[in-house]
Amino acid sequence: MKKQLSPEQTKDLLRILKTRFEKNMNRHKGMDWAIIQAKLEANPEKLWSLDDMETTGGEPDVIGEDEGDYLFCDCSPESPKGRRSLCYDREALNSRKEHKPATSAMDMAKEMGIEMLSEEQYRELQTLGSFDLKTSSWIKTPDNIRKLGGALFCDRRFDHVFTYHNGAESYYAARGFRGMLWV
Repeated sequence: MKKQLSPEQTKDLLRILKTRFEKNMNRHKGMDWAIIQAKLEANPEKLWSLDDMETTGGEPDVIGEDEGDYLFCDCSPESPKGRRSLCYDREALNSRKEHKPATSAMDMAKEMGIEMLSEEQYRELQTLGSFDLKTSSWIKTPDNIRKLGGALFCDRRFDHVFTYHNGAESYYAARGFRGMLWV
């Protein structure tokens, strides 16, 4: 199945993204919306992923550019509401005997066509604003930690970004994940 929005959905999403882009120029100084929009229109599958980011509460916005590619990231004040109460990955989900969440953060990111943030990327995002003051977000976990059953998450408390660990199979109503997408 090809992941593509209808012309009306595309128009609505582009309007939302443009409005957010114009309201938050500090995130993308010197970038031109017209160029970004043309790039988006040429990549309908990326628009589909951005729409998923939007409908799950991520409020995606442009936060970077590299050689003509633009980085969109979830900029919602708290971890996206439609992506919470998830364990870390499929292995963690399968290891739960009862009270399984609907899916895992890694599976959902893959299905959406986006990537979870690394710790470095999460910290970089926090330089653009104050995010996750009441929630937390899973981040990509190094293999050596994951092999031991753990997973990492971050939040911002006391005007400081913290990185923590938990069992990968754990899940909480206030923990989700943030994603990013290069277009």
